[in-house]
Amino acid sequence: MKYLTASKVENFIFHFCNTVFMIALSFIMLYPFWNTIAVSFNEALDTVRGGITFFPRKLTFFNYKVIFSDGIIFHAFFVSVARTLINMVTSIFFTAMIAYALSRHEFIFRKPFTFILILSMYVNAGLIPTYFLIRNLGMINSFWVYIIPGIVNAFNFVVMRTYIRGLPESIIESARIDGYGDFTIFVRIVLPLCLPVLATVGLFVAVGSWNSWFDTMIYNSGRVSLHTLQYKLMEYLQSSQAQSRGAADVGAMAMTQTSANMVTPMSIRAAITVVAAAPILAIYPFMQRYFVVGLNVGGVKE
Repeated sequence: MKYLTASKVENFIFHFCNTVFMIALSFIMLYPFWNTIAVSFNEALDTVRGGITFFPRKLTFFNYKVIFSDGIIFHAFFVSVARTLINMVTSIFFTAMIAYALSRHEFIFRKPFTFILILSMYVNAGLIPTYFLIRNLGMINSFWVYIIPGIVNAFNFVVMRTYIRGLPESIIESARIDGYGDFTIFVRIVLPLCLPVLATVGLFVAVGSWNSWFDTMIYNSGRVSLHTLQYKLMEYLQSSQAQSRGAADVGAMAMTQTSANMVTPMSIRAAITVVAAAPILAIYPFMQRYFVVGLNVGGVKE
């Protein structure tokens, strides 16, 4: 009886400490973003004073008004959405196709091709050779520069191949007996069974595509119609920082603008962060279940 009582006390202490620790950890992880939201809705000059914690001290929407005042930002948003969706679909499909082919034991060249793909994770030609390759392929100032270079990723390939190799071989053999070819087996059997890992890889690709702006600066900076949302927000941030450096101090900035109708690098940076992160935060809860399952199963190497 004493043993059971001691065990209950130990379980209570463990769960209590674990709960307190997880709450503290969650607060540490969530507070910076929550504070960023509060700063983004606070007046710029008032933000400079500091002391913004959980809620804005002087509520304003002017920071977002500055970002969305130009119609170009909406066009850039649609470019980013189109890039992310197309990149996600093509990358998932072709990476899964390669992973399926290189997971088959009857494919005699699977080892050298796998070695070449994995080698690309460790060896990179560099920015300058890559730029010349993209230029020679005629993809400068082209939308396809967002899609083609990132169709296959070595890490995503490893995750998918590991998951596919864990599928029951009997299912594929049964399909072959029924007369299905490799492509039909891949599309009608393998892909539906790989939904968790497809969602995992899709989330990786979507986040990477959505947050990317450097390739726009390198390859498509000369064509405004192909600027992405992240690149335009980066331009707004640089413009705000330049205006801040041009002013002698905050008082000089206030002389030319009212405190409610101005932005500072801190306020515009906070608004940009919220705008850039909001779509991913809205999508992630719907993919979390598949993401966790796919990452656990696909990340375990045989």
